[in-house]
Amino acid sequence: MTITHDKVGQDEDLAREILVNARTIAPCIFSFEDDSEDQKDALAILKRVYKDIAGRGSRLVATQRIGTAAVGYSTAVTSAFQGDPGRNLRSLCGAASAAGLPVGSFPTERALARVWPETY
Repeated sequence: MTITHDKVGQDEDLAREILVNARTIAPCIFSFEDDSEDQKDALAILKRVYKDIAGRGSRLVATQRIGTAAVGYSTAVTSAFQGDPGRNLRSLCGAASAAGLPVGSFPTERALARVWPETY
């Protein structure tokens, strides 16, 4: 059995939206074995995201005003996955978001190579 909305939270629409966003970040979490440690870890992350969104905590504050004391919250569920939740879900799939040199095959003979030779 895969991770379902009822395991994430009580608000079905919000839980389903969280699952859809999680699928774009780390699709492998839906293929974990039932009651495996990886599935429990993924559920813990998804439940934390659900609680953050449902509670409208300070992490989701988009704007604040002092005059008449208004607070505007981010409405995008995707923003709740920024930072640790997104990185943690990706790590469960083994995908590291490492920054570095581009990966691929690039031509070595260019006119610019004579001016600034590429050496590593």
